[in-house]
Amino acid sequence: MHGAYHGEYKVPGGKLVVVDLDTEDGVLRGVRVAGDFFLEPDEAILEIDRALEGAPVDTDAAGLAARIDAALPPGTQMFGLTSEGVGIAVRRALAHATDWTDYDWQLIHESPQSPALHMALNEVLTAEVAAGRRPPTLRVWEWGAPAVVIGSFQSLRNEVDPAAAERHGIQVVRRISGGGAMFIEPGNTITYSLSVPDALVQGLSFADSYAYLDDWVLGALGDMGIKAWYQPLNDIATEAGKIAGAAQKRMVGSGSGSGNGSAGGAVLHHVTMAYDIDADRMTEVLRIGREKLSDKGTKSAKKRVDPLRRQTGLPREAVIERMIASFRGRYGLAEGSLTEDELTRAKELAETKFGTAEWTARVP
Repeated sequence: MHGAYHGEYKVPGGKLVVVDLDTEDGVLRGVRVAGDFFLEPDEAILEIDRALEGAPVDTDAAGLAARIDAALPPGTQMFGLTSEGVGIAVRRALAHATDWTDYDWQLIHESPQSPALHMALNEVLTAEVAAGRRPPTLRVWEWGAPAVVIGSFQSLRNEVDPAAAERHGIQVVRRISGGGAMFIEPGNTITYSLSVPDALVQGLSFADSYAYLDDWVLGALGDMGIKAWYQPLNDIATEAGKIAGAAQKRMVGSGSGSGNGSAGGAVLHHVTMAYDIDADRMTEVLRIGREKLSDKGTKSAKKRVDPLRRQTGLPREAVIERMIASFRGRYGLAEGSLTEDELTRAKELAETKFGTAEWTARVP
């Protein structure tokens, strides 16, 4: 029987953990942990349940994990399971977190758009999900021009060599999310974003939400023969090197919802992947690229970012198709498009905010 609270969490690179529980007088009661993980010895599952029984409801995931670790029989072996993962599942249960399959996901994959318009679409679409007027959305970007996209808090002059950017015809734009600079070449870059209700990441720490929202793409890469893993805080790496970086922005909801999303708020999570890369051009344009390389005693950026083209042997379009198919197979995904209102608002924002020198140089 389910308790009053039900939580699920897929351990990144591992298995699904399911927790059902009740609460009474501010503590956990009737805790039952289940899932498709492997655990030896068999009775360890009962010790996990007992360890959580009576824990204060405000105990964080790390505190719950410590209780579990202290109670496990000596020599316990966990496969696809971690004590921290159980703790996170408990926190998600108490927060009434939703699951990927609770939603009708929509795909937006349109013709190439300008860098400034992409920045604006991130803001508009995530705000629509936060307000409950748009379902959770996977957007695959097509770039209309080469660009450098700097993080919300980065210094423009510290990140970009303006003369080199102009020489190579590269536009510089600033996004609403934090993190580092992204070097974009239209045919050499794969970029996608998720605009999701914040209920999907309830009970997760900021850091854990990165791994949780990236887990599907690790599976997609695995299906293409690439063993990839999440590398805190915001990278996707392989044995051959880093292949992607992520960034996030949280938004507060407003207005009444349509029932598809959540009026509580939303999370923008976007990822840029290196399909192929002109490493020399990147280090000419990005000052930080030179600094990172000098710190590591490396003269070539080719050792730092390993393109998907070489690892998959597939055309860029085929990699994107397989990623979309993998997402659809896991969670369902309907073909969608921008509404006329969303596009109008995004174009206005691109002109009045993201395309302006005031915004781009807001941190000089």
